[in-house]
Amino acid sequence: MGEGGAAVEQDRAWVELVAVARRTVADGLVVGTSGNVSVRVGDVVLVTPSGVPYDRLTPDDLTGVDLTGHQVLGTLVPTSELPMHLAVYRTTDARAIVHTHAVHATAVSTLVPELPLVHYMAAALGGPVRVAPYAPYGTDELAENMLRALEGRSGCLLQNHGTITYGTTLDQAYDRTAQLEWMCRLWLTASSVPGLTPSLLTETQLAEVGERLRGYGQRK
Repeated sequence: MGEGGAAVEQDRAWVELVAVARRTVADGLVVGTSGNVSVRVGDVVLVTPSGVPYDRLTPDDLTGVDLTGHQVLGTLVPTSELPMHLAVYRTTDARAIVHTHAVHATAVSTLVPELPLVHYMAAALGGPVRVAPYAPYGTDELAENMLRALEGRSGCLLQNHGTITYGTTLDQAYDRTAQLEWMCRLWLTASSVPGLTPSLLTETQLAEVGERLRGYGQRK
């Protein structure tokens, strides 16, 4: 693809990225400028800039880095969580990432080392969702903790912090974020009933669902 074609693809991807970033706020997964979104176009990672409200982002604010973190597009400073995003892109087949500070998911991250198997949609994330141990935001330590929690998964919780999910498209990454927050809310709701304990799925039951999900949806 020539430079002109690459620029067109980047512009299109940026529009989609901004739309998803705004959706995280509209759906209550992010407050203010917390959280961030990125998408990979070739060897360039487009990412939300640090500290800029999503409703103020324009096509001229396009921000991009290479896989080493060197800024190659735009003048706004990339998100402080860039180490997490780049770690995922360098070690998985991810093409898009969504990071949020969703309330229920963050609450669960403070309570357990792994989200209990309260619903079969955990299979859509590769299995039981782990919690990455706490480390300061924007650090290599947090990125390393996250990668361990993501092993064999497409999403995880970040202790006392939030969530991160990835996918082959922005829509898929966002859907996984929304599903994770919903499962966390479900577990918190069920486990809050006095005198009762939520029934949980077994690993075998989850594996069966994983097989079924591989054939889910419309076939082209």
